[in-house]
Amino acid sequence: MALPDLIEIVPPDKSVRAEITVPGSKSITNRALILAALAEGEVTLTGALWSEDTQVMTEALRTMGFDVRVENDPAEFCNRTITVQGQGGRIPKAGTAEKPLELFVGNAGTAARFLAAMVCLGAGVYRLSGVSRMHERPQAALFQALRELGYRVDATNEKLPAVIQGQVRGEKAEVRSCTVSIDESSQFASALKLSAKHGCWHVDLAGDDDEEAPYVTMTERLVEAFPWGGGKFQIEPDASGGSYFLAADWVAWIARKNPEMGWITVAHWPKTTWQIDSDYPKYCNLVELSGFLSRKVHLGDSIMTAIAKAPLNQALGTTGMAEPIRFTDLGRLRVQECERVVALREQLTRIGAHVVENGDALTVYSDQTLHGAEIETYNDHRMAMCFAILGLKVPGIRLKNPSCVKKTFPNFFQKLAAAPPNGLGVEIWEVKDGQRTRKLAGEDLFAD
Repeated sequence: MALPDLIEIVPPDKSVRAEITVPGSKSITNRALILAALAEGEVTLTGALWSEDTQVMTEALRTMGFDVRVENDPAEFCNRTITVQGQGGRIPKAGTAEKPLELFVGNAGTAARFLAAMVCLGAGVYRLSGVSRMHERPQAALFQALRELGYRVDATNEKLPAVIQGQVRGEKAEVRSCTVSIDESSQFASALKLSAKHGCWHVDLAGDDDEEAPYVTMTERLVEAFPWGGGKFQIEPDASGGSYFLAADWVAWIARKNPEMGWITVAHWPKTTWQIDSDYPKYCNLVELSGFLSRKVHLGDSIMTAIAKAPLNQALGTTGMAEPIRFTDLGRLRVQECERVVALREQLTRIGAHVVENGDALTVYSDQTLHGAEIETYNDHRMAMCFAILGLKVPGIRLKNPSCVKKTFPNFFQKLAAAPPNGLGVEIWEVKDGQRTRKLAGEDLFAD
C-alpha cells in the first residue's frame, strides 16, 4: 500500500536511543551518474541514492543508450549499487531535428541542468522536458553559456522544454570558453564542469553568490577524485537527509524526553566537506546560536530544518523562550521545488508561530503556544520532512501529500516509525474525515 493522502505524527512519550542510516547524497549521486557515463570503462557506484530524482537520471542515461545496471543495497533500502558502462565521452544515441530524442527530467533540477550540458557531446538533437514546476524553474544562464560554446539551444522564455543540438568535437578540438552566472543556481556551472573535459570547454564563473559556491566546489572535487578509467566510487550519505534526525535529537532534548543531546545519531556522517550540509551538527543546537543563520555562510538546504524547529527554541537551563533567530540569504529557496520562503512562513504561522518575512530573510520567534494543523507540503519533500520533525514535539501535526518525500528519501517515514535502535518508534496515523483511522507501519509508510 502507498502512503495515505493525509497523515498525523504523534509526539513520542518516552526517551529513545537510535542510530539512523540515511540514503546516499542526491547531489553526489546525480553528479556521479553523469561522470560514470562519460568515463572510459565500467564504473560501479556504491551507496547511490535510489529516489525519484536519481531514477529520472538513470532512465535518461538509458534512453541515451548507456548500459546501466541497478542492484539492491543490503545496508540501506533506498540505496543501490549502480554500474554504468562509460563510453569515454561518446553518447550512444541521438535524435534528429525532425524527431529529437526525448529526455524526461521530472522535477529534478540536477537532471535538467546536467543533461542539458551533457547532450551537447552527442551527434544529434535532444529535447528535454519535465513536470510543470520544472518548466517554471530558471535555465537561462546555462542556455546562454551553451550558446557561447557554439551549441544551438531552442527554448521558449529560456526555460524547459528545450531542444538542444549536440556536436562531436573530438579530444584535440580547440578549447572553447564560456562564462556562466551562478546568481540563480550553481547547477548551471556544475553542469558545464561535469562535461567540460570531453567538450573541451573552459568555464568561468560570474556572479558573487557565495551561497552557491560550495556546490560548484563539490563538483570540482568530484571531477578530480572520480575514477575516469573505470572502477568503484562510494557515494557518501546525504547530509540534508541526516539533518532531520539530528534535529529529532535536539527536539527530544528540548521536550525533556532525552536528558541530553546525542541519544539519536546518524550512521556514517560524511567525513568530507563536499556537502555544505555536512556542517549541520555545528548549528543543530539552536540554543547556542548567536541569533542568525545564513544559507550563504552556514548551511545549504538543511537551513529549512533549522527554520522549522526554531519556534521550539528556549533559553538554556530555563523553561523560558530564547531570542528570535534571523535566517538570512534565503533567496535560492524561492526558486526550488516550491516557493519555500513563503511556504515556511505560511505553514509555521498556521501552527501558531510568529514568523516575519523581510526580503530574503525570515525571523522566527520562540513560542510555547504552538498547536496542530494540517500542513500543506506543496509537493516539496523538504517541507514534509521538516514539519514531520516539528510533529515530534507539537501534537496534531498533519501532513498533506506525505509521499512527496519520494524525491530524495522514500523511506523517511519508515525510519521515523521503525523501532529503536534503527528508528525512532514514532506513531504515524492515517487521517480521514478529520479522524485518525489507522496506525501505519511497514510498507504503508513507503513513498512510491
